[in-house]
Amino acid sequence: MSQVDWLSQLLQMITVTGRLEVRCVYGAPWRVAWPQSAAHEIPYHVVLKGRAMVENPQTQTTLELAAGDIVLLPHGSAHVLHDGSGRQPGRTHNRHGAAGWMLSQNDGPGEQLDLLCGRFLIEPPHDRLIRSYLPTNLVVRAMDDHREEAMSSASHYLAGLLELMRMESTGDKLGGCAMLNALTSALFTLVLRAASESAQAPAGLLALVGHPRLAPAISAMFADPARPWTLPELADLCSMSRATFMRHFQDKLGRSAIELLTDIRMSLAANTLKKPAMTTEAVADSVGYRSVAAFRRAFTETMGMTPGQWRRLARETGNASA
Repeated sequence: MSQVDWLSQLLQMITVTGRLEVRCVYGAPWRVAWPQSAAHEIPYHVVLKGRAMVENPQTQTTLELAAGDIVLLPHGSAHVLHDGSGRQPGRTHNRHGAAGWMLSQNDGPGEQLDLLCGRFLIEPPHDRLIRSYLPTNLVVRAMDDHREEAMSSASHYLAGLLELMRMESTGDKLGGCAMLNALTSALFTLVLRAASESAQAPAGLLALVGHPRLAPAISAMFADPARPWTLPELADLCSMSRATFMRHFQDKLGRSAIELLTDIRMSLAANTLKKPAMTTEAVADSVGYRSVAAFRRAFTETMGMTPGQWRRLARETGNASA
């Protein structure tokens, strides 16, 4: 069985858009506080120049970021960025540009910082899936490495993407807002790719797909989620016993293969339920459920609402944005 591009499959199920909100050009001392984000939002920060400390009071962790580092906070935790000096920052001067983002500057005399801050927007109800499978903090590094073996890596592509974002966020260019939003959406995909390529891939789906022995099962579930997969079948694809497969899967992902399969099916079902012509029975069948009652039960447990409630909510949201 050929390996399925799982990330493309995932992003076809989940609509992710992005926007740049503020470019911070500071001299130390400086400090920026971000509140808890909405359920469907993932804050991100890109250090173009200098360094930054990221404190997460919820997890009581502190990260140090250097130029080229990108951090995503998939759980949307409230956090604070600062220069690490502990000194009281001065006032900032903010200017809104025509492109829709804000330039924030200060008169700090210390080490210079150039920081891009924004959000990725996950179309509901798929934010539940993202938060279940990504870590609290996800950090990758853009590497402008011109060695032949590094030229095709996601980290190398990230360096080029960040340079484009830096250029587009300098001044008010024609089409700048649309360009920056498009680049931000690409940033999400490249960050996930870079994280999955890393030798220190974080726990969750990114680490799991990088596990070569488990890749055939992941590919199979994304390629044909409606098939009535059993654990012995998935284990056979990986040339493992059922017990070994379950142990490896649980260790890497923190949940079972059947739970991942259910999440894939329910994400596809949520998209299909938006189509008025599709009955609940037809949607259930399309994602591998012969029993509508079993499908309703699985959808409600996974998405936190019944298929009918989700269909009505999606219709109301669609009408409101029309």
